Order: sequence, then C-alpha cells, then structure tokens
Amino acid sequence: MLLIARSIILFVLLSLAFVFAIVYCLLRPRHRDNVHVFAHIFGAVAPVLGIKVINRCVDPNVVKSPCIYLSNHQNNFDLFTHTSAVPKGTVSLGKKSLAWMPLFGQIYWLSGNILIDRNNRNSAFDTMTKTIEKMKKDLLSVWIFPEGTRSRGRGLLPFKVGAFHTAIAAQVPVVPVLASCQNHIKLNRWNNGVVIVEMMAPISTQGLGKTEAKSFCAEVHAKMSTRLEQLNQEAKLLMADPQGKDSV
Repeated sequence: MLLIARSIILFVLLSLAFVFAIVYCLLRPRHRDNVHVFAHIFGAVAPVLGIKVINRCVDPNVVKSPCIYLSNHQNNFDLFTHTSAVPKGTVSLGKKSLAWMPLFGQIYWLSGNILIDRNNRNSAFDTMTKTIEKMKKDLLSVWIFPEGTRSRGRGLLPFKVGAFHTAIAAQVPVVPVLASCQNHIKLNRWNNGVVIVEMMAPISTQGLGKTEAKSFCAEVHAKMSTRLEQLNQEAKLLMADPQGKDSV
C-alpha cells in the first residue's frame, strides 16, 4: 500500500516539477541559476521518499565562484539528496546521451547544463576548453561526478582525471561534496534513514600544472574516501538513534 501511495505521489510531484521546469526554461533558457532552482525543487521531494537529508554546506563566503564541485554518484536517488546542496551560479556536466532522454534531456540542456561526449576524446577536450572559458566569462561553477558512473554501494569508485585537468587549467579550486550511503532506499519502507550531504572546504589548485593532475586527483580521492566512510558511520548512528542530536 505504501509503495503504491508513494509511487502516485512521486509521479504527481515529478510531473508538476517537469511542467514548471519547461515553462521556467522557456522564459529564461540556459540561465545561470536555473539548475539551482530545479535542484532545490527535487531536493524537497526527499521526505516523500522517507529520507531525512542533513545538509552541511560551506559558508557562501568561503566558497568563491567559480569552482568545480566534485560529488560522489551512488544511484538515481542522488536526484533527491545531493541536489539540496547545489548553489546558485552552478551547472552540471553530464554525458551527451542524456539529451536523448524524453523530456528530462531537453530540460537538462535548457537548464544550462553542459553535455559532453565521453566516447570522443577530441570532442570532450573541446567541450572542456569551452567550459573553462564559460566559467571565467560568466563566473560559473561546474558540478561534476568524477567517478563517471553510479557506485551502487561500492564505496567511492576511482576518479576520472578530466575534472582535475579542468580545475588546474582554469586555476579554480575543487570543492568535494559527499552524500552518505543511501543504496538501500525502498519505496515500500516508511523510514529510509538519514543521508548526510556535506560540502567540504575548497582545495586550491593554485600553482599546479597539468602534469600534476593525476597526483592531485589521487590526493582528493583519498580525502573524500576517508570522509565518506566517516559520514556513513555517522548516518548509521543517526538511523539507530533518530532522536539523537545532529552534529553540524
């Protein structure tokens, strides 16, 4: 019964969100704050799924745009958890095939997000070059999932180095954003636990050259992996003791 009720509510809410997004995008296509607006709408759906999201964002005065946000990618429910942390002036980088998804793909592009063809090295390089130019010209930040695929409960997967090459070339900091593990969400379960979304402090790229991209990638991965494990343990404790105090 809960599964059916939730599915209906979710369908209605997402349908309304898509209609709103289409109208909104047509009125101001590819605006720099579109992604922020839609992300927070989707983030508001989390309680319907029985998820309590604890959002820990860095003070806006600490994170100066432009920067590159690096986020772990677990499954489709990221749409309702990570999104609560997306700041203004931020667009995401997604694979080109998203454009072919009915409705969602068109909204994704009209929102101002960037599509990249990962199977074509030259095209991908050209896209990243234009992304750097856009970041500098429009003071945009870019949200990237450096794992390149969903981890589905396997922890933090190895990172692709492209995001780090881009950050170094643009000489902008990277800002890790982690969501604690939420791989076992079930629509027929009333309480799907706690997800902690934490934005870590910016990590500077000043002075780094392109030859240091791989070592920088490994350094950031190690920091994010350690912190993710800590957040997973904390989320489990909060799940076991829902009346306990959230640490902020």
